[in-house]
Amino acid sequence: MINLKRKQDCCGCQACFEICPKQCIDLQYDEEGFIYPVVNEETCIDCHLCEKVCPVLNPINRESVPIQSLAARNRNTPIRIQSSSGGVFSLLSKKILDRGGIVFGVKYTDDFSAIHTFTDSENGLSAFRGSKYVQSDLAHAYSQVQAFLSKGTPVMFTGTPCQIAGLNGFLRKSYPMLYTVSTICHGVPSPLIWKGFLSSVSRGRTITSVNMRSKAEGWKHYKMRIVSGNRVLMDKTAEETSFMKAFLSDLILRPSCYACPARGNHGSDLTIGDFWGVERFNPEMDDDLGTSVVMVYTDKGEELINGLEWDCQVIPYENVLKGNPSIELTATRPKNREAFFVRYQKEGYKAVEKEIARNIRNARMHAIKAAIRRRLSIK
Repeated sequence: MINLKRKQDCCGCQACFEICPKQCIDLQYDEEGFIYPVVNEETCIDCHLCEKVCPVLNPINRESVPIQSLAARNRNTPIRIQSSSGGVFSLLSKKILDRGGIVFGVKYTDDFSAIHTFTDSENGLSAFRGSKYVQSDLAHAYSQVQAFLSKGTPVMFTGTPCQIAGLNGFLRKSYPMLYTVSTICHGVPSPLIWKGFLSSVSRGRTITSVNMRSKAEGWKHYKMRIVSGNRVLMDKTAEETSFMKAFLSDLILRPSCYACPARGNHGSDLTIGDFWGVERFNPEMDDDLGTSVVMVYTDKGEELINGLEWDCQVIPYENVLKGNPSIELTATRPKNREAFFVRYQKEGYKAVEKEIARNIRNARMHAIKAAIRRRLSIK
């Protein structure tokens, strides 16, 4: 059975929960708001399936350098504006849907939690567009994927690297009709902190829409926009938003994100994300509406992108890494992380906003000192 001794050894993929034939694994939230498996030892039959599907216990041994890297943009401008980067997800999804297939992605629930679900129509893709920087609940997505594949239905599953690794472990064999697309992942923030942040913004009002990456003032200067009815509650840049600052400074990530088991080797056919640095490397692809990077890892990935109606250019992998080092590097655990969560539990979100700002200042000073050391060593 799964015997979790260190929280960093669980990425929350929920594969163990789904595979258990006796349903003796329960998923429970800890004090930081992350889901972990808890085994009922009385009903466990020691089949060890939960251990066999775990991506932490069974890491993939695969070359992490992609076959090909591309800078890409969807030619449909409205869809690209609705998307976080270049709108490539929608192009890939449409190709699967045109084959009579199913697309799995992440959407918000009514209370703006994130959940994995599926759609069989283009209209359903709109809820999947846009970044949702919070760990999603996979519910029974893996079982649903398997059910569709067993019927011969093409499936495209999108998720974080650890969720792709969890799916591959759960399925335990390859399916020709399955296409997996991972996102470039900085780490997954705490759903508990996310809810605390939303509560501090709403102040009792009902939130009707959340856009973590609004492009109203451009892709490079995106804003978090939160609306209640006709009233805009927040329209601020990442630098002005406490939740985004805490996320980007690694303060509120899941413990496993500091030792990611799926970093670089997660078994997806494609990886997509923002092409940060496009203005330096491929300025002709930059109109500040969003440009995606697409990394191809398998023959199925190559087949999926073949014939897409997009603007694209082949780019060196090293240029991708310069703007997205988290593809290969894990997040750094802040020294004050545990103290931050303890204070949050005692005093709530408003009390820790100053802690977030202080953590950012310390992180920036550390980065400045590290840059100076690098320059001195070069000289």
